[in-house]
Amino acid sequence: MTSTTLFYIIVAIIVINFIVDKILDSLNAKHFNDALPKDLQDVYDESEYKKSQRYKTTKYKFGIITSTFSIVLTLGFLLFDGFEFIDNIARTYSENPIIVALIFFGIIMIGSDILTTPFSYYSTFVIEEKFGFNKTTLKTFILDKIKGWLMMVVVGGSILALIIWFYQVTKEQFWLYAWGLVTVFTVFMNMFYSKLIVPLFNKQTPLEAGNLRDKISAYANTVGFKLDKIFVIDGSKRSTKANAYFSGFGREKRVTLYDTLINDLEDEEIVAVLAHEVGHYKKKHIIFNLVSSVLLTGVMLYVLSLFISNPLLSNALGVDITSFHIGLIAFGMLYSPISEITGLIMNLFSRKFEYQADDYAKNTYKAEPLITSLKKLSKNSLSNLTPHPAYVFMHYSHPTLLQRIKNLKK
Repeated sequence: MTSTTLFYIIVAIIVINFIVDKILDSLNAKHFNDALPKDLQDVYDESEYKKSQRYKTTKYKFGIITSTFSIVLTLGFLLFDGFEFIDNIARTYSENPIIVALIFFGIIMIGSDILTTPFSYYSTFVIEEKFGFNKTTLKTFILDKIKGWLMMVVVGGSILALIIWFYQVTKEQFWLYAWGLVTVFTVFMNMFYSKLIVPLFNKQTPLEAGNLRDKISAYANTVGFKLDKIFVIDGSKRSTKANAYFSGFGREKRVTLYDTLINDLEDEEIVAVLAHEVGHYKKKHIIFNLVSSVLLTGVMLYVLSLFISNPLLSNALGVDITSFHIGLIAFGMLYSPISEITGLIMNLFSRKFEYQADDYAKNTYKAEPLITSLKKLSKNSLSNLTPHPAYVFMHYSHPTLLQRIKNLKK
């Protein structure tokens, strides 16, 4: 195989992926105006449903613009040797492979983020604002960008530098050391993300004593679940959309409730949502996802180790010098179909786990408040209640609202 052939394979993968995504988006959009099934007719009244249809259509059209810009930018970079151009800039500052790689990825990542910021701004301050979701101020928007860049430089840069150093020292064995590093980082982040990262962007406060905390504690006791750490996060700082999530293990496990969730739902509904999250923990879904992520990362790094030294990878992107960082870019593009397949498989498991967590909540608490909470959350986020089955199969990590309600009513 020549570098030219590999180049065309990369272009084909990008184009085919784009076409498939657009076909799925189009199929899904054709269902925006479907009549609501009987079990969902109480979610929206007529005016709210029309509003949700306008929101979905607006997001769909905007998605076409952003994804088209992204593929044109990527293909332009490939066709006009953009990676070689950035690589040459990086090499004017240093000959050290680690420094060159850090500068190269820094320019690529921050440059890409700057180019897409106008789209992010429009999404937040025009679309989300128009439909009543946005609570973000311009100051918060800018600070989030700066904090994101700093985290990318410090955390992402440190991990990349270590992986390249492993490669320089151990060559084909580097994937084992890189896998160990990524595994430790993944477990650490699962344990301490809420304690270390979330406070950089949001304020978290313990749920104050009162009826809600008493009801949560009473439920936790009935299922033998020790839960001391219940936090409220100021999600309303950015959006009216609500959420709740579980994080950590052992002594570090905690439940985080968005303040918008507490405002939107009744106490019983919040306990039902919490029972669902406890179900994920009790059914070992969090452990499964963590182990799966670590194993899939190991497979990817092993495959990378087989090809990273091949000059074809760098040559395919127009760079004559065999470089780890250029090879990494080419490999990422070539590996993306495998990532799509593993993503599909993980989504299948995820949808199955959601049913199991719903069943746990139904059996240990009540089904009805979970049903009403799901309906309220869908209504308040103007969710698509009639998605195309193919779109659900390819993209959804959760069953549809209709599927979950039917399951809960069994």
